[in-house]
Amino acid sequence: MDELVVSTEVYADPEEVYAFLLDFPRYANYSEYLREVRTVTGDGGPGTQYALTFAWWKISYTARSEVTGVDPPERIDWEITKDIDAGGCWRVTPPATDGGDESAAQTVDAPCEVALEVEFDPGSASADALDLPRLVSFDWVLKKAIPLIRSEAEQVVERAVRDLEGSKRDVDLDVYVDSNRI
Repeated sequence: MDELVVSTEVYADPEEVYAFLLDFPRYANYSEYLREVRTVTGDGGPGTQYALTFAWWKISYTARSEVTGVDPPERIDWEITKDIDAGGCWRVTPPATDGGDESAAQTVDAPCEVALEVEFDPGSASADALDLPRLVSFDWVLKKAIPLIRSEAEQVVERAVRDLEGSKRDVDLDVYVDSNRI
């Protein structure tokens, strides 16, 4: 499995961050290639299913995902349910407290950490999932698309932080990659 983790600090209340991240249909606002996220069933909790429509170059594809677990306000687990072995989570780590008044740590002065964690197996991708133009191989598409995963994840986190905080700022990202493809 290849792994990518993009994390940063957010100056917002952890409960607000969690509720924001649980709104999967909003993600289309943050991604260059994600055109639409449609709720198929559910209310955002475990078992909620989404149809995610991606478009890149001359290719359009609708992935299916499902929320597999939640631990408010700290974690949202999800997985892709067709055509590729992939999944991940959003992790929200509240600010550390110094043993004093916990409400003081919940102000916007103390940032929480937000991380998008993704694991995927490119070798599990189904070549039958895409209707490719003539003379275009599935391997060529994978070779071109996989490197975009990192930049897309970074862009989603940066744009979400800006909306959460309500203003633009340079967002410092920590990126961990365990893959020779991305």
